[in-house]
Amino acid sequence: MDLARTEVARPARRVRGSAVRLGLLVLPAAFFGVFFAYPVAAILTRGLKGDGGWQVGRLGEVLADPGIRQVLWFTTWQALASTALTLLIALPGAYVFARLDFPGKQLLRAVVTVPFVLPTVVVGTAFLALLGRGGLLDAWWGVRLDTTVWAILLAHVFFNYAVVVRTVGGLWAQLDPRQEEAARMLGASPFAAWRRVTLPALGPAVAAAALMVFLFTFTSFGVVQILGGPTFATLEVEIYRQTSQIFDLPAAAVLTIVQFLAVGAILAVHAWTVRRRESALRLVDPAGTARRPRGAGQWALLAGVLATVAVLILLPLGVLVRRSLGGAGFSYYRALASEESGVFLVPPIHAIGNSLAYAVVATAIALLVGGLAAAALARRDAGRFVRGFDALLMLPLGVSAVTVGFGFLIALDEPPLDLRATWILVPLAQALVGVPFVVRTMLPVLRAVDGRLREAAAVLGASPWRVWREVDLPLVRRALLVAAGFAFAVSLGEFGATVFIARPDHPTLPVAVAKLVARPGELNYGQAMALSTILMVVCAVALVVLERLRTDRSGEFL
Repeated sequence: MDLARTEVARPARRVRGSAVRLGLLVLPAAFFGVFFAYPVAAILTRGLKGDGGWQVGRLGEVLADPGIRQVLWFTTWQALASTALTLLIALPGAYVFARLDFPGKQLLRAVVTVPFVLPTVVVGTAFLALLGRGGLLDAWWGVRLDTTVWAILLAHVFFNYAVVVRTVGGLWAQLDPRQEEAARMLGASPFAAWRRVTLPALGPAVAAAALMVFLFTFTSFGVVQILGGPTFATLEVEIYRQTSQIFDLPAAAVLTIVQFLAVGAILAVHAWTVRRRESALRLVDPAGTARRPRGAGQWALLAGVLATVAVLILLPLGVLVRRSLGGAGFSYYRALASEESGVFLVPPIHAIGNSLAYAVVATAIALLVGGLAAAALARRDAGRFVRGFDALLMLPLGVSAVTVGFGFLIALDEPPLDLRATWILVPLAQALVGVPFVVRTMLPVLRAVDGRLREAAAVLGASPWRVWREVDLPLVRRALLVAAGFAFAVSLGEFGATVFIARPDHPTLPVAVAKLVARPGELNYGQAMALSTILMVVCAVALVVLERLRTDRSGEFL
């Protein structure tokens, strides 16, 4: 009788599970439809559709322009060069964090992750302080690199170093070291054993890291905007110029389509490499794979990685802090409370409170939308449509933020969505970037929850809400806090969309920094350094909290 009841109840639970899954996706789908797909479609339509219909011929005209083709070429080759340089510099660090155990390892791990959560405007400003006028190279040797491609490449390595260290190092720490040791016992040299045993196993992780670095550098905006000057421009920077300076919406629309197609292809390949990494390897507990350095080679490698971190990461940040102090102590910080610069309608210090308030609201929105999406995606009965929605959630990381921001101004200016004059517009744009981080952080933990616990609670009569509150929430509470930290950090530093929609009397920190850097004068430059330092400290504090909360199963991004 009990078996018969179970068989009768199973289809009912399956139907209810499908209804719950679709119900969880209603809000995320509506959010992305209204605040992502609609604004992007509006700006593309406005740009490509004229009085005589669709301007299909405009696509060929824009791509045939020599200046645009130069932008496409520079965007591609600098992304390839940045990716190769990042892999070359960061792979030794991945090995050190995966295989070696030494004092201060956790602190060093937090230090190398700081650049990734820093706003790109701060990264550009830090390297401007290091390589630009009055910087370290200028003071010592009279050399300036702030308007060269090397400044852009080094800033990209600085920003993406943690992506390779965390992605590759995380998998490397879970590979069984006895396999490589067995190859060496059979006569293989250390390099041959690594090349034939470890490298093939690391291949998917290296490919995934390389694709993410390529994606971030291909869509680079803040770094190139500050360090590239009038000489260099990526697609994202060119979209900004065509939209806000030249007012050529058709050209901006064409470039947005090109970037959208390129990002879609990158994300598709990335999804394939992640699935391959998850399914093709046998992993072990990483706690027992790290050992104290042995031999001169490992000690030399550790010293080299420490020197790399000091020069590549600590030096630019230290110079940024030093330049913010200027020659008169905290004068630049005190000037933030004054309106004398004339750059803003309010003192620049107001940008701090604005950014914190916007980031808190954006984090709440990202947690709600991303949490519901992750809960739907984590269900084992998720269909192909639901899994496809997972890929769509990643698109805001690659689609032009400039297009999204300008699309907000065009699309959300009529009832019932007349939001252009409201403060909520900025947190909504920031939440679009935060949602993918929430999903990627919470999804592995939710998938690890034993589904039988949910089924048992449902059989006992618990509602879906109570199942989530009593079963899932206690298990994912820490991952939820980590997701909140990531969403807060990326919201705080969002620049591409916010530069369009932040009101002059309510600037955010990244927008204030960019505007101050663009204005001549030592005071404006010093205030930009001071605001960048404040923004860096806030992000670093958020990261330290993340490191204390992070578990081995949370934080798939890093």
